[in-house]
Amino acid sequence: MNDPRASEVLHPAESALFDETLSCDLALPAEFRLGTAVIRPGSAETLLRSVALVEDSRTDDGHDERGDSSQHLLRLEAKLDLVMVLLGRLVRQSAQDLPLRPLRWSRRGIRLELGSRSAANPGSLGIIRLQPCDWLPDHIDLPVSVLAEAATGSGAFYLWLRFEPVSDGLEMALERHLFRLHRRQVAESRRGRDS
Repeated sequence: MNDPRASEVLHPAESALFDETLSCDLALPAEFRLGTAVIRPGSAETLLRSVALVEDSRTDDGHDERGDSSQHLLRLEAKLDLVMVLLGRLVRQSAQDLPLRPLRWSRRGIRLELGSRSAANPGSLGIIRLQPCDWLPDHIDLPVSVLAEAATGSGAFYLWLRFEPVSDGLEMALERHLFRLHRRQVAESRRGRDS
């Protein structure tokens, strides 16, 4: 859903990342790490493509379009969903969780809301680590450069991060993922109005 606080952000970095491009306001497990790190080549793209395959195989409204002959497949998918939820709980218990943070995400970068000031200066390089979907307890790491940081009236801090150049395949996977997130937000908004 759209963050009502998003309209209060009037910083030039906002235009650089979000003008004339699809963006989503949401809360996701995410963190920013200053400095460069070794990122496994293709890992973010592979994860986003796998998420797309799973999510695109389901219909948005929950109705099955494959007919009655696939009941066995539906049961198998439901069991796999349960296994993924249980596995996710186990992983969360044994691994350090990423903090849930409000953010705005476009193909150009991310605005991340922090509880306190970061040690990042404009132009600094870093990594944004985030969990792209709630049902899969895995994260992606994306290289970023810091555009700006500013305090909000409520005492929080925004950090604007521009994606460093990525492969064409990863850029396409990011755009596809953002499109699905946006489509889901629109559908939830419509359901909320109809209730």
